[in-house]
Amino acid sequence: MRTPNNERVGSLNSDDTAARSKSGPGEACPERRCILTGNHGERGALVRLAISPDGDVLPDVLARAPGRGAWIGVSRSELEQAMAKGKLRGALARAFKGASLTVAVDLPERIESALVRVLLDRLGLEMRAGFLILGSDRIGEQARGGVLDLLMHAADASEGGTAKLDQAWRVGRDIEGSGARGIRLPLDRAALSVALGRENVVHLGVAGRKPAERVEQALLRLLHYTGTPTGEPDDGGNDMAAAAKTN
Repeated sequence: MRTPNNERVGSLNSDDTAARSKSGPGEACPERRCILTGNHGERGALVRLAISPDGDVLPDVLARAPGRGAWIGVSRSELEQAMAKGKLRGALARAFKGASLTVAVDLPERIESALVRVLLDRLGLEMRAGFLILGSDRIGEQARGGVLDLLMHAADASEGGTAKLDQAWRVGRDIEGSGARGIRLPLDRAALSVALGRENVVHLGVAGRKPAERVEQALLRLLHYTGTPTGEPDDGGNDMAAAAKTN
């Protein structure tokens, strides 16, 4: 695939908490400009698009494809609207200097699938490194002990099970009464179980600040793209900022 060096960019928006790629936690992150909105954001908060030798526009979520590329910082619904109105094609034509392009109708779905894969791959890496904790009993014990830096639940996790672990999480972090909860993932237990090679993965904990930040990087970008709020409670009562914050 081929790809460009767009202008340097700043924050995606005033409350941007999205992930950083290519830079470690706490390090300055390169910036890019969204070709659809003109807004600037950290490159880890945007999604890079590249073109194949045949001119197909493809997601390059790890930003590894050589050559010229284009960056988008919009949600999936906003991207679909831009495609329907012809705005994406025009923006891509400008970004790729008039090159002959083919934009697949399922590009938004491909991007989401790629972002999901990045998150699952990251969870797998943290599991193999020993930082990902599975199993309700073990998670509850580690949560009450203040060991967990990140708590997550499958999309189809029961309210009773999540409430019990959320309470243990708050006790362990000495934030009882805050209402902070673990993050409900946009993935069900079946998807998590298959990806991690374990049975009935419903709840997940991450021990260690740096491992938690690596998972957050992948998760925040996915949640931004799917339109899930990350700075305030969503319909499920999850609070990304509170859940991810360390004492």
